[in-house]
Amino acid sequence: MQINTSYSQNQLRDYSSLFSRGEAQSWMRNDFFSINCKIDRYDGHWKNSPDNTYLDYLKYVYSILEKYYQNEYVFKNTFLTEWLIKEIGQTNSKVFNEYRVGNSIADLVIFNGNSKVFEIKTEYDSDSRLELQLENYRKVFNQIFLIIPETKLHLYKKYDCSVGIITFNGNQVQKFILQRKALSNSEIDVDTIMHILHTNEYKAIVKKHYDYLPEMTSFNQFHKCSELIKQIPSQELNKHFIEQMKNRDIENVMSNRYYKEFNQLSLALKFSKAEMKDMIQNLKSPLNA
Repeated sequence: MQINTSYSQNQLRDYSSLFSRGEAQSWMRNDFFSINCKIDRYDGHWKNSPDNTYLDYLKYVYSILEKYYQNEYVFKNTFLTEWLIKEIGQTNSKVFNEYRVGNSIADLVIFNGNSKVFEIKTEYDSDSRLELQLENYRKVFNQIFLIIPETKLHLYKKYDCSVGIITFNGNQVQKFILQRKALSNSEIDVDTIMHILHTNEYKAIVKKHYDYLPEMTSFNQFHKCSELIKQIPSQELNKHFIEQMKNRDIENVMSNRYYKEFNQLSLALKFSKAEMKDMIQNLKSPLNA
């Protein structure tokens, strides 16, 4: 299918709305109303072929967005596919989407041998909250990376030199380039991670480090465990924290080939392999005549 090269911002923005959590949840129910609206609005010729499926159409739309509208979804999805999926392949790696840290939400976080956070700033993003975000991330993660358009490199170089920088250029074969390495830090803030850890997780850290759990009630367990965790040396606590994050019961179901367009949706919705398979199967339905 040939791609037209003239798209208005409104059309591209409209296309991009298809790649959202709500839309994916609709596809799980075999509800393709929004896709049909886009086809009727822009691409009626797609209904001329009985072989075209909803999956085909979404792949077509994504190819347009990838080339002409590198919004946050495309930016993040491309990074997952072209870069992070290689790290996910490591044993016991775990990736999180929109991971809350204090009053900031990190775009992507990975835990394997250490902890890394990736903050994405697209052409459409401001850096107005970046200082606060970095301040929060320093309290938890071993390494911090900014992922930015290559054209914005000169603007983001001014930030803390311990922060790594990865640039993106969609026109190159090697789309992501490490421009500056991130310096490592193993000091983590107990008060911050206590609000990240679930009750069973901070209890597990205390039990593993001290070989016992103190007497406590549901009313004082947070305080008691927090006080004990504050006494754990930073490097050991860092290892305990990473271990608990890696043990969380989520699957990272992603593809670097056939269904790469949906990697970010799969991560955001915490899809299992079975759920991802069901969604793809539904999307293979022929377009409504």
